[in-house]
Amino acid sequence: PPGPPARGSLSLHRAYLRSPLGLLRLGQLALGAAFWVTVAAHKYEGAAHFALFAAVLVWLLTLALFGLSLLGRWELVPWLGSRWLITNLVHDLALGVGLYAAATGIMGHKAKQRSFCNLPGYSQHCLYSAYLSASICGGITACLYLFSGLYCLSRRCQDQRDII
Repeated sequence: PPGPPARGSLSLHRAYLRSPLGLLRLGQLALGAAFWVTVAAHKYEGAAHFALFAAVLVWLLTLALFGLSLLGRWELVPWLGSRWLITNLVHDLALGVGLYAAATGIMGHKAKQRSFCNLPGYSQHCLYSAYLSASICGGITACLYLFSGLYCLSRRCQDQRDII
């Protein structure tokens, strides 16, 4: 009979990719990238620097969580690997929801400040639509993080230790 796969071999954890958490992660990565690309592609100043920093930080951490989960290699992360469900829960609720809610509020406030330039006949360059688009993407992304955090919380309350 064939032996167990070699310890060094990498394979995709397809069950994770088809799980609710895997699908939510894909949405978080897509909308999070849309948020920070929209902000970074336009002129920004002031508090938008924090919004961009928060979005990129959470996006990179989500990418790391997604990659480790997809490859099934979370046990390689010292101390956190044995608590992977709790790590995902804290990441989603504290960082994801918290920072994206703050970034969404900042971009929504900036859009409101620029709402005057949305009038017909205004001929100057206007950042209203970019700020509004970023705040919409950020709000939806924060909701996705809330859903994935609640998913992890429900698994934790059911005394399950794994993310799927």
